[in-house]
Amino acid sequence: MARVKDDYRSLGGMQKAAIFLLAIGNEHSAQLFEKMDDEEIRELSTAMVSLGSISSSVVEHLFAEFADQLSSAGGLVGSIASTERLLRSALSEDRVNEIMMEMRGPAGKTMWDKLGNVNESVLANYLKNEYPQTVAVVMSKILPDHASKVLAILPESFSMEVVMRMLRMEAVQQDVLDHVERTLRSEFMTDLASTARRDSHEVMADIFNNLDRTTESRFMESLEERNQEAAERIRQLMFTFDDLARVDATGVQIILRQVEKDQLGLALKGAAEEVRELFFSNMSERAGKMMQEDMEAMGPVRLKDVEEAQAAVVSVAKGLADSGEIVISGNDEDSEMVY
Repeated sequence: MARVKDDYRSLGGMQKAAIFLLAIGNEHSAQLFEKMDDEEIRELSTAMVSLGSISSSVVEHLFAEFADQLSSAGGLVGSIASTERLLRSALSEDRVNEIMMEMRGPAGKTMWDKLGNVNESVLANYLKNEYPQTVAVVMSKILPDHASKVLAILPESFSMEVVMRMLRMEAVQQDVLDHVERTLRSEFMTDLASTARRDSHEVMADIFNNLDRTTESRFMESLEERNQEAAERIRQLMFTFDDLARVDATGVQIILRQVEKDQLGLALKGAAEEVRELFFSNMSERAGKMMQEDMEAMGPVRLKDVEEAQAAVVSVAKGLADSGEIVISGNDEDSEMVY
């Protein structure tokens, strides 16, 4: 017969939590379990099955201590320090350190949000030592503008392998998910396999859109050599500054109200004549003349500065299109506008 635990002082924090959950019954325990992550549930479950018999005096002592601590506090203060103290009473030191490190790390509710706030050089330096398939999963989940910066920093041969993996990635395989879960310690990783996945070519088009023109051309040329069909599809999905020629007059006027005049002038400095004319024709005569004078006063400008200004304008236009405020017509007959 198993020995009955009757020494309250020998119990650890996880054992106390396990006893508490068993004592309050299934209905109340279920509500608490719903608020825990998988790791917490596993640790508590392990503690429960190893408890054995618990004497009534131990249970009474536990609830008396709980009530005493709650009432004597007078009030509750939620802070980093109080949270850490609570965790240390229930979890191992390594687990507490791990959780607190994540809490004190980059801001963000999910691991992908957190990664989006990590400097691209730091993230690229970390990812370059991972498998290309792992990096492909990460690149497909973080924001395209951040992914483009990381991709541009990674070694060229490695980054092209990541691109190819993303294009071939029909679904995230379980072994890859397990690896990412271990390395990134993401509590939401189990949801990844079941989330609706965007077309891989659309993801790559968004990423390529955020690359500077030189880097984008380099990647596109390499991709054409390895997969002409994929490169062509990505090119069709990409949206560039010259594609603003497909925005109607009303849409252009909305864009004009949303972008900085200096930024637009710099962007138009390197634009195709069709795009320049489209913007100038939707300005007042006085505003158009002032814009042209400002552009002439700039003198020679760096190509990099022009590309950055164009990328910023494109970003505004895409945001307006996504929200339905403007329409960017396509090149095919199905996208032709009727007035």
